[in-house]
Parts: sequence; C-alpha cells; structure tokens
Amino acid sequence: MKKPQLSFAEIVNMSVGFLGIQMGFALQNANASRILQSFGADVHHLSWFWLVAPLTGMIVQPIIGHYSDNTWTRLGRRRPYFLFGAIIASIGLVLMPNADMFVAVMPAIWVGAGMLMIMDASFNIAMEPFRALVADKLPSEQRTTGFSIQTVLIGIGAVVGSWLPYVLAEGFGIGKDTVEGAIPANVIWSFVIGAICLLITIIWTVSKTSEYSPEEVAAFDEEADEVSVDDQKGIMQIFTDFSNMPKTMMQLGLVQFFSWFALFLMWVFSTPAIAQHVYGLDYSDSSSTAFQDAGNWVGIIFGVYNLVSAIFAFFLPRIADKVGRKRTHSICLFLGGLGLMSVYLCSAPWMLIISMIGVGIAWASILAMPYAILAGSLPLKKMGIYMGIFNFFITLPQIISALIGGLIVKYLFDNHAVYALVLAGVFMILASFSVSIVEDKDDLVIAKG
Repeated sequence: MKKPQLSFAEIVNMSVGFLGIQMGFALQNANASRILQSFGADVHHLSWFWLVAPLTGMIVQPIIGHYSDNTWTRLGRRRPYFLFGAIIASIGLVLMPNADMFVAVMPAIWVGAGMLMIMDASFNIAMEPFRALVADKLPSEQRTTGFSIQTVLIGIGAVVGSWLPYVLAEGFGIGKDTVEGAIPANVIWSFVIGAICLLITIIWTVSKTSEYSPEEVAAFDEEADEVSVDDQKGIMQIFTDFSNMPKTMMQLGLVQFFSWFALFLMWVFSTPAIAQHVYGLDYSDSSSTAFQDAGNWVGIIFGVYNLVSAIFAFFLPRIADKVGRKRTHSICLFLGGLGLMSVYLCSAPWMLIISMIGVGIAWASILAMPYAILAGSLPLKKMGIYMGIFNFFITLPQIISALIGGLIVKYLFDNHAVYALVLAGVFMILASFSVSIVEDKDDLVIAKG
C-alpha cells in the first residue's frame, strides 16, 4: 500500500515546530560561548563545557527514537515528545542567561553549563521525532521536498534567533553593556522571546498534524517483518538495531562525522575567533563592550548562513532531481569548507557575511540530504529508532571535537581561535569527498518508478 501524497500546507504544518526549536538552538549556538566566557570560562575550556550537548544527544536520541516508534497515544507517537521537549527547553532558555541568580548555590558558570545540558537534551527530545515524522508521513518522491521545507523553516527560526540580540540592542535600545560576570539585557530578553516562540510553534504542529495509526503504518511498510510493535525487546532492542543498521547509514556515518566535527568547531570558537581576528581583542577579554559587539555580530553572521540555508533549501529538490542527491550534497559541503577557511582572510566584520554564504549552502544540504538519502533505506516500523541511532554519527564527532578542540587551540594554535575555523573548513571538504562512497537506494527506487 502506497502512502498518499500530502499538500504543501500539510508538509509545512508538520515542520512549523522545528522553526521554534531552531530558534532556540540558534540562540544557544550563537550565544552560549560568550555567556560561558562572561561567567568566567577560558577560551580553551569552552569546548569542554559544550561537551554536555553532544553527550546528551548521543544518549537521548536513540532512546527517544525507540520509544516514539512504540508509543501510541491520543496525540500519536511523535507529538508527545515534541511537546515535552519544548516545555523543558523553554525553561532552560529562560534560566541559562540568568544563571548568575543562583550564585548562592553554586558558581554561575556551572549553572550555565547545566542549563546548556538541559536545553540540548530537550532540543534532542523534540528534534528526533520531527525527522521521523517527515519520513513517516511522506512517500519517497516527496521526502526531499519534505526535508527541504523543514530546512527552510529551520533557517527562518535560526535567522530570527541569531539576530535577536543585535536587533534588540541596536533597533530597540535594549542594553548591550554589562559588567564582569553578568549577561547584557538584550541577550536575556532574546532567550525569553525564544522560549515563548518555541512553545507557540510546537503547539501549532501538535494541533495541525495527524499521524498514521499502527495499522496504517503496517500497511504502508512493504518491507516490514512479521514482528508487531508489542513483540519488541524493550530498550535493549536499540543495541540490536544498532548492530543491524543499513549499509547506507554506515556509509553516511563517515560523511556526518567530518561535517559535524567542522560545525562544532565553528559553533564553539566563532565568538573568540572573531573577537580576536576581526575586532583585535585579546583572547582573555570577555567583558568589554567590544567583546559584546563581537558576540552580537556572531549572531548576525550565524543568521546570515541560516538565511542563505533557508533560501537555498527551496532549490535543493530541483538541484537534486537534476544531478542526484549525492552530487548535490558533495558540492554543497565543498562550498561550506571554502566558506569556513575564508574567515581567515576577513579583516572587517562585513566580510564575514561573504564567508557565511558557503556555510549556509552546506548547512541547507546537511539538514536535508543525509535524511532524504537515509529514509529510503529504512523500514517504516524502525524509522524513529534508526533516525535516533543516526544521531550517533552527529554526536560522536562533536564529542571528539569537544575533547580535543580546546587543546588544539591552546597548544597547536597558541590560543588563536581563528585557526579552529580554518580546520573546520578542512573537515568540511573531507566530508564532501566522502559522499562518493554512499549508496542512495531511494534514488534507485524513484528512477525505476
């Protein structure tokens, strides 16, 4: 039995919540390093504080994937996780920049790091079922479109989240100045607004999107075995499914490793890199107005790459139809690598916008192509668990990057964080080359059909 095609509005509605998730995620990515630095973290220790994020993702996503495959409620199997994750993430967003309120209990930096962990765990609880929902609902010929629309909404949310601190400070006069150990008002209010938007968009998707019943899923899954949902082996099934992962997933794992190693370096070290390399600050400066300006500008350029991603995502399905998903992904990653390496050539803030164009093209593809390729190799009954396991290939490179990134910057690059972005570009180009080993089964099915 073939799944029916969905209308454009239905595809959009199922991913609106991802707009809010990415808005919060963008606020975290663009501002967590400067928040932690403001609370006293050294530049070369930043990646260690960020370590909690991929660690929680590695643990949370496979578990959430497994249980969302086997959860059937009045809200369906994916939507309960959207809602729960959004509520917890919203609490983390409000508390992280206000961590200094808890100094009577423990140092603000540890509270901030704890909120970073809570936020990332919650984002993971919400994000994994969103990936699975698109694969659940859409037939093969609509999957690239579905993940591309999701990428557009992700881009819009990320642009708003990334630009909020700058807009609130420069457009609405909300204070950007601060004293040592405190967070400026424009950042605090940005996180509060992000929390509100996250809840609103998640509720929109939960209320506007339906899910297929277990009987419908069984009818759609032509490759399903005779095992019913009730016969699963509990959480230990995760390990069995991991060992039996499809060949395509293993091949994509190498691409994901290089891609996400690069992205993590960019997210962690962009603020100190730009503060030093473009604004001419000392690596230990974390409280001056110039440092806050650099932090606000990081939000702007992160918004730029997400805006480019949102626009480029409209063209991804057409490009993939013309040249294939693999070649499309390879070209996009190569351009992203060039963009990251070009940061070293930037001597003025506006020049960074040009560098972010390549990064935005790569980001659009990273958010869509691997999932579109992967979905065609997965049975519907296992869509959630395998999407969760696939996150292993996202979190592992981030963990490795977190463990060694700060040491590389301190001992190899002599605290010059800009070289971390150059290294990120090298890894992105390695990801581009590794796409050639991937087998895209879904492309073969569409070609035959």
